[in-house]
Amino acid sequence: MAALLPNKSITITDNDSATVMVDDQSSQGSPNRQKILKNGLAGKNGCVVSAEDFLKMPREGEAGYRNLFSSNDVVYIYHNRIDAVGDKRESEDKVFEAVEKTLEELVNIIKKLSNANATNMLITSDHGFIYQNRALDESDFAAEEAEGDKILQKNRRFVIGKGLKEKPGLHKFTSSWLGLSGDVEIQLPRSINRFRVKGAGSRFVHGGATLQEIIIPVLKINKKRHSDISYVDVEIIRGTSSVISSGQQAVRFYQSQPVSEKIQPRVLRAGIFTEEGELISDSHDLIFDFTSENTRERELQIQFILTREADKANNKEVILKLEEKHTGTSYYSEYKSLRYTIRRSFTSDFDL
Repeated sequence: MAALLPNKSITITDNDSATVMVDDQSSQGSPNRQKILKNGLAGKNGCVVSAEDFLKMPREGEAGYRNLFSSNDVVYIYHNRIDAVGDKRESEDKVFEAVEKTLEELVNIIKKLSNANATNMLITSDHGFIYQNRALDESDFAAEEAEGDKILQKNRRFVIGKGLKEKPGLHKFTSSWLGLSGDVEIQLPRSINRFRVKGAGSRFVHGGATLQEIIIPVLKINKKRHSDISYVDVEIIRGTSSVISSGQQAVRFYQSQPVSEKIQPRVLRAGIFTEEGELISDSHDLIFDFTSENTRERELQIQFILTREADKANNKEVILKLEEKHTGTSYYSEYKSLRYTIRRSFTSDFDL
């Protein structure tokens, strides 16, 4: 959690508390995190609040969550249900229930944030965990105990100390390897083995180096007003002639604006049709998602190949259609179109 706060340095103290210091300020508890946040925001306002307190806040008023967001540039909301349940031997078997409840509460928090007009939200975690829904075997525990000049703190998945001895079943890290300041060392059991810790549960653990413990999700939610969002415009560029005289027809399409945060890509389907609506060429799914400011880099040329059914439309008008799919359906409606006349004196070898 300390690493999620603005910081220049993170240090683990070399005393029995093994406190994590952020820029020489303890990161334990909300009041200390509030100080770290304030110092790191360079004059902007920030606030630290627990998820439990935030969910109890009314919408309006001085103590309301709308006021909380209108008066702060950054708000940190800390949630701790999973660890609070899993880290206790008496309740560690209820960790999956805690995860389910956490997801429900996160959704409720996001809804309240949206109601408070919060537009940029980041959801992440300080760590993952390992859980085994069975009694552990003897082989699940580390065969060797950590030893060193000084043991500062011992957890089921790590030891913090100084002068820690190298052992085959344990892996040692220095502070510098972990991007920390100071000279304390950290030692972990290899694989998913645990250290024995008196009075502690052992099925729910974290603090090691398995993928389950160190890979965390980062979800970014950006709320935009729907009225601010538009889609790129696409033009059909007619060539020098409106006559199709062979079995192929090259057509250029131009995306009018580059894609940006508020101008979204457009997905279209293109084909050549008769007046009666029969497709007489191959069909192309086109994605217009160009971000370049250079207009030439937002052009797309497509070669349409006529089918044998196009012979019936010789000397008749046909329609090049761009169609757009309605969201959530299989139905397409016409976006734009351009008329051509087929005038061929013989059938092309390229006809399908």
